[in-house]
Amino acid sequence: MAKKNKIAIFAAGCFWGVESGFRQVPGVVDVAVGYAGGTVPNPSYRAVCTGKTGHAEVVQVEYDPARVSYQQLLEVFWQIHDPTTLNRQGPDVGTQYRSIIFYSDENERIAAEQSKCQLGESGKLARPIVTQIAPAAEFYRAEEHHQRYYERRGIAPSCAIRSS
Repeated sequence: MAKKNKIAIFAAGCFWGVESGFRQVPGVVDVAVGYAGGTVPNPSYRAVCTGKTGHAEVVQVEYDPARVSYQQLLEVFWQIHDPTTLNRQGPDVGTQYRSIIFYSDENERIAAEQSKCQLGESGKLARPIVTQIAPAAEFYRAEEHHQRYYERRGIAPSCAIRSS
């Protein structure tokens, strides 16, 4: 019987840097950038940037659960951004840059809540975590020129990444 890959969706600021961070994880099969969490179907990057669609810039992570666990993906999520800044990551400001974990089932919801609580209680962060945890929303793939943005340009990721 063939292995079945799973999908996880995360929002953690500028999707280019988030995509790059998840692509480095062994067991991640593919990462696509896009939009989720809003009310406008098939939004464009330009529309999402207005802040009027309700969408966040997100990554859809396809992963092999035999090689990387959802819990490990959560650990990467917490490490690659600042979950204490509301609607902001570094110089990027707006609701489209909010921090969200979209869960697809009760096990993922529990894992996300537990990991958020553990990080919050760890003393590693100076401020409270503002990350939302919400049911999976429809994923809308971003325009092709946004996919593998840094990789295609041969440049190092430059979106703000939390260093702790």
